[in-house]
Amino acid sequence: MARPPATNKRDNEKKRQSKRLEKEKRKEERKKSSTKGASLEDMFMYVDANGQLTSTPPDLQNREKVDLESIIISTPKKVEEEENPVHKGRVEHFNAAKGYGFIKELSSINKYFFHISATKENIKDGNIVYFELERGTKDMNAVNIRFEENNTPAAPTTEIEENQD
Repeated sequence: MARPPATNKRDNEKKRQSKRLEKEKRKEERKKSSTKGASLEDMFMYVDANGQLTSTPPDLQNREKVDLESIIISTPKKVEEEENPVHKGRVEHFNAAKGYGFIKELSSINKYFFHISATKENIKDGNIVYFELERGTKDMNAVNIRFEENNTPAAPTTEIEENQD
């Protein structure tokens, strides 16, 4: 078995001294390349007119004036629109045995569920009706259903009335 080479105090002291010198050199190099202690202006970055980062400050003479009122930080305020509560639609399907049906709104493609208890008149498929909407358990429901004025069937005319004209 080989013995490690003999080391004495002088050799150990020389190694420590050389390590200490190398460490000081590295420390000096870091100080030279470091921006710590540099002026505050050297650390600033600016955005030019094209959106690129640059170290030169912008020209204050070519600045655009911005109206502070035109800057929107949050979501825009909702404009209150007065919605017509009465809708017009056509009865698409009605099941008289179960007492429910669907009304398709004429101004859109929306269909609304209704129950026979929401109307006082007899409803049939194809009737044009006016209705209001109410939040139901699953979706919007048609309530306060009434017929269009000219949708009611005309009274039968008699032969006597026709002959008089």
